[in-house]
Order: sequence, then structure tokens, then C-alpha cells
Amino acid sequence: MDILFLGTGAGVPGKVRNVSSLALKMLNERGAVWLFDCGEATQHQILHTSLKPRRIEKIFITHLHGDHIFGLPGLLSSRSFQGGELPLTVYGPKGIKEFISVSLNVSGTRLQYELDVVEIDEGIVCEDSQMTVEARRLEHGIESYGYRLQEKDKPGVLLVDQLKKDGVPPGPLYKEIKMGCPVTLADGRSIDPSKYTGPAQKGKTIAILGDTRPCEAAVVLASEADLLIHEATFSAENPQMAYDYFHSTTAQAAEIARQAGVKALVLNHISSRYTKEESIHLKTEAEEVFTPVILAHDLMELSI
Repeated sequence: MDILFLGTGAGVPGKVRNVSSLALKMLNERGAVWLFDCGEATQHQILHTSLKPRRIEKIFITHLHGDHIFGLPGLLSSRSFQGGELPLTVYGPKGIKEFISVSLNVSGTRLQYELDVVEIDEGIVCEDSQMTVEARRLEHGIESYGYRLQEKDKPGVLLVDQLKKDGVPPGPLYKEIKMGCPVTLADGRSIDPSKYTGPAQKGKTIAILGDTRPCEAAVVLASEADLLIHEATFSAENPQMAYDYFHSTTAQAAEIARQAGVKALVLNHISSRYTKEESIHLKTEAEEVFTPVILAHDLMELSI
């Protein structure tokens, strides 16, 4: 899995940072991309990457402020024009269905693919054989959610040398054994897959939070996560401003990471008031509370 940051700014587009959007690329795992928020000009940012809109399988919206949704109608429309035919599901707070419906209807847009819009509440938003996504309300000026992505445990490493030693010929059967399926060889022997696979590989956990003040829900969503992506709109020097605008500082994001026991923290949603040079100071502030810290920037890609 890889995370591609398409927009890491807050409020309005800036010269250095576009507004909020990030992509979770699971091309090897499921041949798909999940998008989290879709601020203005997200599809312009995508043009600078190898990401294909037709690969976008799900879009998760944290809240309905414009810097998180104004790029959505255009992206949905362009995905259709560019040959996207596979179904797409959009998840978001109450109101997202009306926003999309009005935008597409007024503009006369007709999508060439099936679009399902799900208005969420707290709890499990979606689950399949590979991933579970849980949502919880955060503390913001309007209804805002954070998402916890829990990858299911994966089969252990296939013990190929042992298979060969026991006379199991290479081929399609190896895949079945790795997936835990009992197989019968041509000579009649039954193969117990548990004898030829290592311990299951624990799935990754990622917490992606919308705009919020520090709150208990953030700690719960991020608990022992491999990666926490937390807004850090303001410097630690401006805690009152952060509180007044229902946001977090760098130090507050780091404190959530510390309490949750995460493995790494990414600071995201940075105010345009901070220049590229000043952003270095933001990272240092957070590191005084927690490490390791990564300061997100547009088009940065992380492997999970």
C-alpha cells in the first residue's frame, strides 16, 4: 500500500500546497485506489501523477467544508469522460448525497458508471475480505469524521524449500496452499497448508482524520496504528487560534500520536500562512512531543 498526498493545505489553495486530498494506492492488493477528500483542483494534481481516475474505487469524505469537497463534482465527471466504467462508492456525512446530486443535475452531467453515495454515521462504514473501515465523529465546526483503516491479516510466507523437499511440484497449487486451501496431488497425497506456510502477516492500520480539535475519538481511531495522518493547521504558538477555528496545532497532533501509541505521524492540512521555510519549524514543534514525524507536502508518496 502507498499513500499519495494530492493536497496538503488548509482552507484555500496556495502556491505550495493545494487543498485537501490524498490517495491510498492498493494496486498490488486489489488493483484499486481509494481517495480521501477531494478539494478544489484535485484532478489537476492527479495529472502530475501516474494515478488513473478509473482506478478509484471508493472516495471517503471527512466533512463538507469546501476545501474538502469542491473538487468532487469535476472528478466524478472527468472519470466518466475518461472511460471509467467500474462502479464507484462515495462515503461521507449527511448532505454529501444532495451536494453531488445537485452539482451533477444542474450541470447536466450523466455518468457512464454506477455511482453509489452512502451517508455515514459512526461505526463500520465498509468491510470486505481485505479491509475494514471504521468512522468516528471528531470535534469540528461541522460534522467531521476520522477513518480507521484496518487491513486484514495476510497469509504467511510460503515455505517453498520445504514444499520442494517433500516433492510438491511448483505450479498453481502453490498459490492455493499459500491461501490456506488444502490440496490433493496427482499421486493422491493430501497437503495440509498449515505445514507449509509461516505465521500470518499482521495487516497494517492507518488512521486518516478530518479537521478536528484534539479529542478522545482521535486517540481511539489511531490506537496503535502503523500511521496516523492528523491535521496540523496551526503552529504550537497559536493554540487559541486553533481552538477558536476547531483545528489542531502541531504539538496537539503529536500528543494524540503519543497517547495512541502509533508508529509514525504525518502532519497534514497545513495553513497557507506558513511558508515552505517556516514549515520546517512545524515539524520540529511536533518532534518535541513525539517521533517519528513526517511533514506532508503535495505529491509526496509514502509506502506503508
